[in-house]
Amino acid sequence: MAERTSERKHWDDFWKRDRDLDEIYDNDGRIPEELLKRMDINGAIVMEVGAATARDSVILAENRAVAIALDYSHEALRLASEAAERAGVQLFLVCGDALALPFKDNSIDLVFHQGVLEHFRDPLPLLRENVRVVKEGGKVLVDVPQTIHIYTLIKKILIAMNAWFAGWETQFTPGELSRILREAGLEPDSVYGRFFSPSLAYKICRELLMKLGIKLPLRPVLIPPVHRLRTLLRKKVEDSYLGPRFGYIVGIIAGKKQGG
Repeated sequence: MAERTSERKHWDDFWKRDRDLDEIYDNDGRIPEELLKRMDINGAIVMEVGAATARDSVILAENRAVAIALDYSHEALRLASEAAERAGVQLFLVCGDALALPFKDNSIDLVFHQGVLEHFRDPLPLLRENVRVVKEGGKVLVDVPQTIHIYTLIKKILIAMNAWFAGWETQFTPGELSRILREAGLEPDSVYGRFFSPSLAYKICRELLMKLGIKLPLRPVLIPPVHRLRTLLRKKVEDSYLGPRFGYIVGIIAGKKQGG
């Protein structure tokens, strides 16, 4: 049996679905949130690799970064253009290959990506290309699915059935991701984790019902006080030791090693 891969066609088909931008879940702003706590992006050149809807890049542009959104899917870049136009910010849209970035060495202050690294069977070429274009003292943020989660089990079953939307992907523990980043020439300096919001069960149910023409709210709030309490408790756990180890997402921000 041929080895499964994640290819351009998977992403063009995914992004050209008849779906309004407002009906696509975003990242709850987690990437701008983590970055803005740790670095001054005013005037910084930042590049999102595999940008898709580029809503994180839009937020960074709103905070005065010079934002580049790179993707190899024309359908994704169409949505990124729409997101930038809605927000009234400028994004520099680039159709390019993550393994051969069309930028000079040491030219970018920050490279970041979410939902990208897990689609490469060998992650090192992509990360080394990130390192190549990042300036001395620059940062790379990598945001990927975390291994110890029910999401991973569901994903593996769907991949085995050839029913996974992206064809194939993997996942990482915080320790595995840190090791790979070091091997690529980066030094991890902070880690974060996130849990599903709304729940994974709700998102699956909503997606299935949409296929039947039934549209549920993107982010339901049934009882506001209970919703606020759940949000507070989730945030407490995410910010603890447990967040990066048991959330569905783990992210690491790493600096470029001297001479890297």
